[in-house]
Amino acid sequence: MIKSINTFLSLITVTVIFTASSCSQGNLSHTASPNTSANDSAREVFLQFSDQFLDSLWFHYPEWATSIGYHKYDSLLPIPDEAQIQTQLYFIRSWKSRLTTFNPNTLDDENRISYEMIKNMLEMKEWELVSLKEYEWNPSLYNVSGTISYMLSEPYAPLEERLMNSYKRIKSIPEYYKAAKLRVKNPVEELKILAIDQCKGGLTVFSKDYIDSVKRSKLPQADQTEMIHAAQTAIQSVNDYVSFLQKIREDGRSFRLGKELYEEKFRFYIESEYTAGQMYATAIERKNYIHAEMVKLSRSLWPKYFGKATPPDDSLALVRMVIDTLSAAHVKPEAFQTAIEKQLPELVQFVNEKNLLYLDPSKPLVVRKEPAYMAGLAGASISAPGPYDKDGNTYYNVGSLEGWSSEKAESYLREYNNYTLQILNIHEAIPGHYTQLVYANRNPSIVKSVFANNATIEGWAVYAEQMMLENGYGNNTPEMWLMWYKWHLRTVCNMILDYEVHANNLSREAAMDLLIRQAFQQQAEADGKWRRVSISSIQLTSYYSGYKAIYDLRTKIKEKEEKHFDLRVFHEKFLSFGNTPVKYISSVMLQK
Repeated sequence: MIKSINTFLSLITVTVIFTASSCSQGNLSHTASPNTSANDSAREVFLQFSDQFLDSLWFHYPEWATSIGYHKYDSLLPIPDEAQIQTQLYFIRSWKSRLTTFNPNTLDDENRISYEMIKNMLEMKEWELVSLKEYEWNPSLYNVSGTISYMLSEPYAPLEERLMNSYKRIKSIPEYYKAAKLRVKNPVEELKILAIDQCKGGLTVFSKDYIDSVKRSKLPQADQTEMIHAAQTAIQSVNDYVSFLQKIREDGRSFRLGKELYEEKFRFYIESEYTAGQMYATAIERKNYIHAEMVKLSRSLWPKYFGKATPPDDSLALVRMVIDTLSAAHVKPEAFQTAIEKQLPELVQFVNEKNLLYLDPSKPLVVRKEPAYMAGLAGASISAPGPYDKDGNTYYNVGSLEGWSSEKAESYLREYNNYTLQILNIHEAIPGHYTQLVYANRNPSIVKSVFANNATIEGWAVYAEQMMLENGYGNNTPEMWLMWYKWHLRTVCNMILDYEVHANNLSREAAMDLLIRQAFQQQAEADGKWRRVSISSIQLTSYYSGYKAIYDLRTKIKEKEEKHFDLRVFHEKFLSFGNTPVKYISSVMLQK
């Protein structure tokens, strides 16, 4: 899972998942006008437009700007009141109007894609404000600690400059939370709990990280005293917001989006050739195929691990027994992060020996314990530097098992056993998220970097898992393939689960059956997945949606090029497009 420029993306760290909507039916295979001079002129005008648009965007969304390395507006903290909504709507609609002055057919492929991505971003932000209205029912949106933590930890400017900008933001926090309390209406209970946990977790940013930074700075003592006082006031404001949320007792809005909002959000965030319902149907087919392959492998492995014992008649029970036996091999809780660090050089060596793609040795990957303000969403993730801060560190965030009961830790580690821990590292690091995001930051288009398509990012990481095994990683043992199929079921069932829960009202009981019995997950993993689907939507579909699109593209390219197909060339060409939606990458690569 990538935590980077959203999420979430809604998560902070900030995986902002923006994708392209269709313009001219999303068709990028038009032939440009033969008038080269006119096309060059259109290109230059559009590039100027893009630069002006982005600067205006960052002024209106300064926290997003800071998270991706654009620091012109570091001191600003917009107050989340009704005036802000109207200001944002004016911004969106004004730039939508300006965008209509361009004919995308006069632009080259790169800028035509950028046109589509800007158009979609504006349409999506308008839809979020007018139709989704998450700002009313998701109190976890109001968490200021993540941006301040980033400003303190990343040395993009002298400490004193970063502290002064942080101070200006911190001074606005009381007003910020006063407005947030008025904005929150009918909150989702699960998101209310998440907001409380994350706000509490982020308090150390103000009580320790910020104050420690102030004290070691070269700022005058009077300024330091004022800054520390502002931090203490901010802490009180965060605590007041937490108390406000804790006092809300009435039943709020359901966390389920409903089919109509779900389909609209899928269209904006995933930008697939399929609707959400169609993608869900292909995931059901994929699940059935994987089950059949897992049964074959489990039957072949049965004598090795169970001797002459009679296997169960229930094929899924047979698979479960073999998986449970293999899952018993795992690291100790205290060695989890160390095991991850140890394996990364082995993955680098394999990719280089197999000539799968170029890995840039100059870009560091730092494995670290997951920061407290990120807690509650995933056990492992990547935080990558933004397009304006390309020399920053890439972090591999590892969730801590500290304080867990022995039973809970055992369940978690059986899920991330010696086989699947390797697949996790492929997905998150090499050649998965870390590698893809290094390539993305090399793409010259700022638009493609900042409006990152989450399905492309997550899809590449899933594709990388299968690609590594196809090229002999794990020595083609049936054990490794069986455990990868189990892992891959997570991707497929993420799609099924998210759609079923948000569009079809799937119950928690039925979800547990899907995850535990049909996808062979441990109880701790299934509980965590239910938590994710109750505090997020669509993001879980990005893994399978992106994987399918990439794998389908590779199949088409191989059929087209036949014996001339070169896997490394395909990988590097695909990655050169950065975080572009796969449907647009496909249009260009298949045309060429």
